[in-house]
Amino acid sequence: MKRILVTGGLGFIGSETTIELIKNGYEPVVVDNLFNSKSAVLDRIEELTKVRPAFYQVDCCDEKALEKVFGENEIDAVIHFAGYKAVAESVEKPLEYYRNNLLSSIVVLRLMKRHDVHGIIFSSSATVYGVPSRLPLVETDPVQEATNPYGETKIMIERIIEDEAKADPDFKGILLRYFNPIGAHPSGLLGEDPNGIPNNLMPYVSQVAIGRLNHLNVNGDDYPTPDGTGVRDYIHVVDLARGHVAALKRLETLKGVDVYNLGTGRGTSVLEVVKAFEKATGVKIPYVIAPRRPGDVASNYADCSKAERELHWRAVLTVEDACRDAYNFQKMNPEGIK
Repeated sequence: MKRILVTGGLGFIGSETTIELIKNGYEPVVVDNLFNSKSAVLDRIEELTKVRPAFYQVDCCDEKALEKVFGENEIDAVIHFAGYKAVAESVEKPLEYYRNNLLSSIVVLRLMKRHDVHGIIFSSSATVYGVPSRLPLVETDPVQEATNPYGETKIMIERIIEDEAKADPDFKGILLRYFNPIGAHPSGLLGEDPNGIPNNLMPYVSQVAIGRLNHLNVNGDDYPTPDGTGVRDYIHVVDLARGHVAALKRLETLKGVDVYNLGTGRGTSVLEVVKAFEKATGVKIPYVIAPRRPGDVASNYADCSKAERELHWRAVLTVEDACRDAYNFQKMNPEGIK
């Protein structure tokens, strides 16, 4: 297993994973429509790895265009990141999320079948667990109704992959349920670079730190948590990227479909992240309490012992490491990647 198609490969997690693939001797073929990423990321991947991966500016919903990618490359497996990903936006624009995330995944799977590509690693999410009935979450906990359309698309795509594996004994997949990726590449060349006002906590905090935004809006301080703010399992994006390499190795011997949580196993509140950021950078972060966001749950963190046991992977970087790297990226790229 050598040549890996990486959909959404210039995005926040996709670009880090592309770097880790190159470092581990794989040949990534990157597909990205640049909806929420930039072509300059490709130059930075080359700067960091001395390798320029094959790149196609293609929307995964466009079956004819993606067919060309499969036709020109002997793909051994797929890592599927491409999709819309903002929880609050999905509540406002459910039809866009269902159309884009489901159609792009179905097109990828159809082309895999047509070209005899039998393995996929899917970028899923902890949102598939819905409102947790217990913590930490383990892979055997029930997938239940998600609290937002983004999460529902992840549940549906997981089910589609599982059904395809039941129909085709040669097909296999790994569903990686991410918790909350934060941080940036330690070089400062790559990081989370959202369009407009960030939906995620860390780029928001980083933009406040450099003065691009006036203050952080903390969405809710009345949750049943120690300080009233939402608790999440924040994982450094570099650790997360390494988890995909570990999953690829597992895919080689896998039959059917398996599921792994990728997180740290520890919950950190929003205000604890703010304190960690201030400690790591020496920069004070002003914040105000804002209303809760629709679709958010109070607490969410993982039991990652299965990934450690079967993938021989675990998160080693801390929230403070992630804060330091995210701030470094933001300082080096105050207006984002150009």
